[in-house]
Amino acid sequence: MSDVAAPSTATSLDVQAVRAQFPYLERPEGIVYLDSGASAQKPRPVLDAMYSFAGLHYANVHRGVHRLAIEADTAYDAARRTVAAFVGSTARETIFVKSITEGINLVAHTWAEQHVGEGDEVVITHMEHHANVVPWQQLCLRKGATLRYLELDEEGRIDLAQLDGFLAAGRVKLVALAHVSNVLGTRNPVAEVVRRAHEHDALVLVDGAQAVPQEPVDVAALGADFYGWTGHKLYGPTGIGVLHVRRELLADMPPFLTGGDMINVVDFQETTWATGVQRFEAGTPPIVEAVGLAAACDWVDAIGGIAAVHAHEEAITAYALERLATVEGLRVVGPRDAAGRGALTSFAFAGAHPHDVAEILARREVCVRAGQHCAEPLHRAMGIPATTRASYAAHTTREEIDALVDALGEVARIFA
Repeated sequence: MSDVAAPSTATSLDVQAVRAQFPYLERPEGIVYLDSGASAQKPRPVLDAMYSFAGLHYANVHRGVHRLAIEADTAYDAARRTVAAFVGSTARETIFVKSITEGINLVAHTWAEQHVGEGDEVVITHMEHHANVVPWQQLCLRKGATLRYLELDEEGRIDLAQLDGFLAAGRVKLVALAHVSNVLGTRNPVAEVVRRAHEHDALVLVDGAQAVPQEPVDVAALGADFYGWTGHKLYGPTGIGVLHVRRELLADMPPFLTGGDMINVVDFQETTWATGVQRFEAGTPPIVEAVGLAAACDWVDAIGGIAAVHAHEEAITAYALERLATVEGLRVVGPRDAAGRGALTSFAFAGAHPHDVAEILARREVCVRAGQHCAEPLHRAMGIPATTRASYAAHTTREEIDALVDALGEVARIFA
């Protein structure tokens, strides 16, 4: 199957109606928020759901039998089902974590700790976020394994032939890669990577942090063994991430964190573990955050669905690529066509440091991110110290892209 979502023929996005649901747009400054790739703004239905639950239905979960405890249990368990269904997974395969960073570390310290040994290999790509680099570096150092990198072509795409070469040697235990690059915007062919890896008995972990907020994702159809994403990029709260694990792998994974609520029996000298996903959720879970994330999933469905969001963001990205091409001295990195990338554009400006570019844009209330975007090895591979990134969302308009380009004109004048 293709990993590039087809343009939506279903409900189109009413962008003005969507924008009316974001409180930050009521600020008098006229903020142009083009930083959703770092963290998305929150619509009122998400904020209202969290406020209502915390104020009227809150209690700790899986611990009480009183009215509020039962209501909290019901809401929390329903949230897991909603979040799982949003990406084609199941509640029995869905672990709530603090962030995707924690989710990747969970896999590194549980499954990988058991199955990666001396002489084995882990394969990642040059485009990975630090969260999908450092845990594997540390694992390989602990286990005497080798970390290998898939290189990128001039548009930031991986070479599947190079992957085949790594796999053919028979030493690869895990392939870990981003679904959508947070710098290049590249959409990786995840389903094809999974197919090839499984032919050689290697497992696949996918970092879906940039993909799930932007396009339809079906975890089961992709076939990935581990698929992680984060709530705050999907218009939900911070402090909650999601890790989907193929059910048959869960029993073979020891706990990552230990303590309350992840146990079966605790005696003075020994402990037995809970089964299923509960084994990986020690302590009080992110209850309010889970309710908020479920509300975010429901909100995306209510505004037209993720396919409609994808169609809108692809059109906005195409317009951004067209307008940015008119800015003299600016180089956009990553695939040149909107259909091959996610909803972001990172660029380097000749003669101007990215932080200076972002500061000048901020004077006009245009919010972007500048730096290495937690992808220092990628920038080193590209020969660019850092980039400026504009990232888009369901509420982004063409007028906001025009504001970005106009502000970049000011950058050009200052550094001429």
